[in-house]
Amino acid sequence: MWLFETRVLPRLEVKDGKPKALDVGCGPGFVMDKLSGLLDIKGVDIDKDMVGICRSRGLDVDQGDVRKLPFDDRSFDIVYCSFLLLWLTDQCSALQEMMRVSRRFVICLAEPDFGGRIDYPFELSDLTGLIVKGIQSEGGDPCVGRKLRALFKEAGTIAEIGVHPGVWGIERLRIESDDEWRWIEKATEGTVDSNKLDEMRSRWNRALDEGTMFHFNPIFYAIAEK
Repeated sequence: MWLFETRVLPRLEVKDGKPKALDVGCGPGFVMDKLSGLLDIKGVDIDKDMVGICRSRGLDVDQGDVRKLPFDDRSFDIVYCSFLLLWLTDQCSALQEMMRVSRRFVICLAEPDFGGRIDYPFELSDLTGLIVKGIQSEGGDPCVGRKLRALFKEAGTIAEIGVHPGVWGIERLRIESDDEWRWIEKATEGTVDSNKLDEMRSRWNRALDEGTMFHFNPIFYAIAEK
């Protein structure tokens, strides 16, 4: 939300109501919920189950493919995505299509770079390789964050690139630990022996108990203004 409040909305003049926005690859609509106070948002997702979940919650969402969005040129003030390019094979075409339906801003709210992940103590450093391998096995691009400037340039525009603050205190690490490991297990499913993951989890928990745990995964954003 801070990205819109500080970097986008002050540069956008809207005469009546909220700026019109499109959430591309909206999934279950969690980002739409967070931004609904600032924007008039429509969502689009290729997965009909995600569309159904959003509609059941009263969100305005259509089924559609980012490679051919079902909207006219310049339909929205802002077109954004989050953790979408990570899973696309033709990232440039997706950005060009987002640019087509935008009047003003095209934004990647968050794209990770797992190649830059840091886990400490050093006994946890193997996690990066395990996660990268798992994402690649699913056809994803684990280092897409560092490529955002090049991808936007290839799509025909210049983007402002930044990185979200991402160093958690030890108490938040403890709170978020179970969710982080559910994600790790899902990302590495079928590519990593379960015994190895159990060993890594034990090392992780030991570092949490000792208060020495450090974790950082760079999450980048990109803002392009037409």
